[in-house]
Amino acid sequence: MPLSKLFSLLQYPIPHHLLSRLVGFFAECRVAWLKNALIRAFIKAFKVDMREAAEPDPTAYATFNDFFTRALKPDARPLGEGLLSPADGNLSQFGPIEADRLLQAKGHRFSVVDLLGGDVEAARRYSGGSYANVYLSPKDYHRVHMPLAGTLTEMVYVPGRLFSVNSATTDHVPNLFARNERLVCHFDTEYGPMAVVLVGAMIVAAIETVWAGQTTPLSGQVQRVRFDQPIRLERGEEMGRFKLGSTVVLAFAGKVDFDTSLTPKTKVSMGQSLGGFPDPGPEFV
Repeated sequence: MPLSKLFSLLQYPIPHHLLSRLVGFFAECRVAWLKNALIRAFIKAFKVDMREAAEPDPTAYATFNDFFTRALKPDARPLGEGLLSPADGNLSQFGPIEADRLLQAKGHRFSVVDLLGGDVEAARRYSGGSYANVYLSPKDYHRVHMPLAGTLTEMVYVPGRLFSVNSATTDHVPNLFARNERLVCHFDTEYGPMAVVLVGAMIVAAIETVWAGQTTPLSGQVQRVRFDQPIRLERGEEMGRFKLGSTVVLAFAGKVDFDTSLTPKTKVSMGQSLGGFPDPGPEFV
């Protein structure tokens, strides 16, 4: 049996949420010697480049989480043209949404309806559109930015498991992104509806947004929040962050002309151009 398959199977019996809360406890620890030791060990293990951080001194961060969600220098991520990558990471899969399904990995597809927490009406908006999955590895910058300018209309918390989302697990766990805990953010853009889905993962202590702070589920049920007062975020503006790594799934109602140089598992940076849209059709004007 391949090690990747074994790794994915071993995750099924693990108490995902309990383990994540335990890691979250240490990630918020303010005992100087302990948090400094954790940060230094992490930098060494994952070869984190602190030269691009706004605060390059690892000991200056109050907690491990503060270090992990560190800001970058203002010029560290220049914005490209058209559709932007929302984060640093690997562009694991991308392309057209076919038969209302997205590709997770070779041999594994999942439905837009399941990804959006069972919302059939919302899923219809993306029929015939495009998608992109960006996996954030532990060494990456962990703030998520807007791929397009948009107005937030709804935020949906969807409960679920917390499987790891690395390549070994995405290759072997069916419907991974549609079964993990996630936060679905719906936006209106000049190119039609856009969903930015922040997918939780094992030992991800929390997901935050700039408009609501840390997501704190009140129950094991899907929770929807509508926004009657417009929340407008500009292209490239920060919209959220992961406290430990995970995946961002983007869904667009319009067809994206992805850059021809991109291939699955291409390394991308936040702000890098992923492609563009044809002129918006009359239904989007």
